[in-house]
Amino acid sequence: MTNDIRLAFAHPEERAEASAGAAPRDRISLRDHVAEVEIGAFQQERGTRQRVRFNVVVEVRPHPAPLQDDVDRILSYDRITESIADELSAERLNLLETLAERIAERILAEPQAMRVFVRIEKLDRGPGALGVEIVRSRAEAPLRRTGEGGEAVHPLVAFLDNAAIAAPDLPARLDALEARGLPLVLAVGLPDAPRPETHHRPTQRRIDLLAIEQNAWALAARDPRCVVVATRTEIDWAMRRGQTIVWAPSKLVLDAVDGPNSRDPVALALWLAEILAAERMVVHGDVTLPAGSRVPLERA
Repeated sequence: MTNDIRLAFAHPEERAEASAGAAPRDRISLRDHVAEVEIGAFQQERGTRQRVRFNVVVEVRPHPAPLQDDVDRILSYDRITESIADELSAERLNLLETLAERIAERILAEPQAMRVFVRIEKLDRGPGALGVEIVRSRAEAPLRRTGEGGEAVHPLVAFLDNAAIAAPDLPARLDALEARGLPLVLAVGLPDAPRPETHHRPTQRRIDLLAIEQNAWALAARDPRCVVVATRTEIDWAMRRGQTIVWAPSKLVLDAVDGPNSRDPVALALWLAEILAAERMVVHGDVTLPAGSRVPLERA
């Protein structure tokens, strides 16, 4: 059995450890928590309760001060079980996926929680366990507009290849993207010009990221709407105001604890789309689209 397949069926704690960044976080976990629930889309699941098993792992930020053995300074296990109980009592649901999303959202609302793995399994629907598993990060929580109760902001991310950047109809393409009525985040690939080859992965990664940023500035020179930004603060500020921006990836990628390992520009753009909770990603150009995206992909 390959390592990927083994991890697919391993406990979420093993999956969390395997996908940890260079500075792994502390974790707390809930194992084999079973509750009787009425849930399911099929008629035979209505009006009856079935056993559902929960396994949850939460990665937490280190506490900056001594804990002093004080339960109020940590994310308590009770907050995990309460999140499950609160969602089970809120309303009857058809899908385990919906339940998992809502539990993850509640847990990530806790200030210490940074990333959460939620596995939910039905135990009475067959000879084995039938379930789903999701992983959600605080960085992927959608931005909200300014003001109490502000609605979530889901931008449109668009990847432009070099042909699209140089195309005479670039302004018309941007017009069409902006006409969708969403904040627009543009991402670009590597320039056609040669760049240094170091044959050393860490340094080559930085060279490639800087080359992408050079291409971002080339796009900015083609249309005054395209403002190059590098930080999450700049991106959030522009998104709240519905502005069009071009992403310079170095800072976000290199600073991210759970950042992408790939140097492929399309994969980097998709990573950005996922952490911004984008409505979708539109791809201009004949490029390979990564598989397994949580953001809908569309070819222009």
